[in-house]
Amino acid sequence: MSVEAVQDALAAEHAAVWTYGLVSAFIAVPQLSAAVADGATAHRARRDATERWLRDAGATPRPPAAAYLPPQPVDSAASAVAALIAVETDACVAWRGVLERTGDAALRTSALDALTVSAVRATRWRKVAGVTPTSIAFPGAGVG
Repeated sequence: MSVEAVQDALAAEHAAVWTYGLVSAFIAVPQLSAAVADGATAHRARRDATERWLRDAGATPRPPAAAYLPPQPVDSAASAVAALIAVETDACVAWRGVLERTGDAALRTSALDALTVSAVRATRWRKVAGVTPTSIAFPGAGVG
């Protein structure tokens, strides 16, 4: 069902907003700080649009959790970037799930845009971290 998939995508957006806030305390390089701010702004906008879609569909958007657990403790710039890679990858998975569960053209367009933008951000963060491969052939598919 697409509403459930959109709720999952909303959860990924809530986690992304929270994570970008967390990592901002650990990234001091001006260029990277700007990328963190841009990512946070983009995820807040996507979160808000997703909540509107759910309300318009007659569903109640699920609220964010009080906190989120990154895959590893964030205590340095390197672990902050790793958390950003993880949260962007999670967003790719969630938005791909929306694509797979809806036939609504407008929702598919929005989900594809969200998937693409998160995949690009994840690739940029992998490049910053020196992770290879930097890009994933099928973002959100769990392959890579």
